[in-house]
Amino acid sequence: MKIEPERILFVSLFLISICFSGCGKNAKQDDLIVDDAMFETEESTQTDEHNASNSLDFFGIYKGVLPCADCEGIETSIELGSGNSYIKKITYLGKENQTVIESSGTFIWNEAGNTITLEGEEVPNQYFVGENVLFHLDLEGNRITGDLEKNYQLIKQ
Repeated sequence: MKIEPERILFVSLFLISICFSGCGKNAKQDDLIVDDAMFETEESTQTDEHNASNSLDFFGIYKGVLPCADCEGIETSIELGSGNSYIKKITYLGKENQTVIESSGTFIWNEAGNTITLEGEEVPNQYFVGENVLFHLDLEGNRITGDLEKNYQLIKQ
């Protein structure tokens, strides 16, 4: 039995049209998805803003020597971990007793998402979070500027 080329062409086009009509229905079904914007709340739009807490890889160990009024400096190490945990280690340089003082706990972010406060630590206990650096803030939570600015930085290791 000989099959005519026109019949093969017709059957082929028929099968292709069935395939495309099936795909077309799926595409139309996708178009029925409700716009996600109608589910956004004021809270969710605020968290979409880029800040240190949601844009930077801030987890890790930061080290430096902070100024000290009655010693050579305060060797400081702060490790920021998951669950907003921290481990802080300090050593007072130039003192007879140079033991490492270790503390740990949790930190909280400010509303802007750029500054952390180490809970349970004596003031000053705030750090502005930059890319691969923590800036130790003054008693009022302000960044220290001027000639001494570089002395108040802990660099990510």
